[in-house]
Amino acid sequence: MPEPNAVVLGGNRFPFHRLERLGPVVEQSVEERGIDADVTTDRDVLLEKRIREYDVLVDMTTDSTLSDRQESGLRSFAERGGGYVGVHGAADLTTTADERLEEPIPELRELIGGHFLGHPEQSTFDVNVVDSHHSITADLDGFTVWDEPYVLEYDDDVRVLARMDHPQNGDMPVAWVKPFGDGRVFYCSLGHDLPALRNDGVQALLERGIRWAARND
Repeated sequence: MPEPNAVVLGGNRFPFHRLERLGPVVEQSVEERGIDADVTTDRDVLLEKRIREYDVLVDMTTDSTLSDRQESGLRSFAERGGGYVGVHGAADLTTTADERLEEPIPELRELIGGHFLGHPEQSTFDVNVVDSHHSITADLDGFTVWDEPYVLEYDDDVRVLARMDHPQNGDMPVAWVKPFGDGRVFYCSLGHDLPALRNDGVQALLERGIRWAARND
């Protein structure tokens, strides 16, 4: 089976989430594990004729500003069997380039299966695997990470794979999967900055999530 071909999409708007800082770490991490990856801030990669060149999209965007054609290309890609991997700020569906929305963008909320509500300060917390029967988390141990702990709203029908036990957030999911049409969706709330993205446990989750979303598991 050929290795999956991924495109990593992000932005340079917010200092800690700048793809020019984070992208090389993600690219190196997945390529060391045999996954081909292109890294870009060009959201036109979501257009239907371009996104279909890839097996999976790794979404590291931190605002949800998409044109109608970009959004349509993304949804069509996933519905027809493409893989979607949302990382950290990809679930912030109320932030756009121009404003803060009162409600998450419904089309993207349906795709991801949840959305970001807020977070306390970065801290050290434990990540616990709660579903070891899925290929992403099979034989994967829990781990400790320094990261920005997200509070999320999520649908009842997502399959939660890992959770955090946080003194302020309580018992909160950090990774889940769901179908979208014929496609596979994996979301991981971890990965705010370089210390988290260099964490072995986070890297293992992302690699396995990419492979699963690309049907390379």
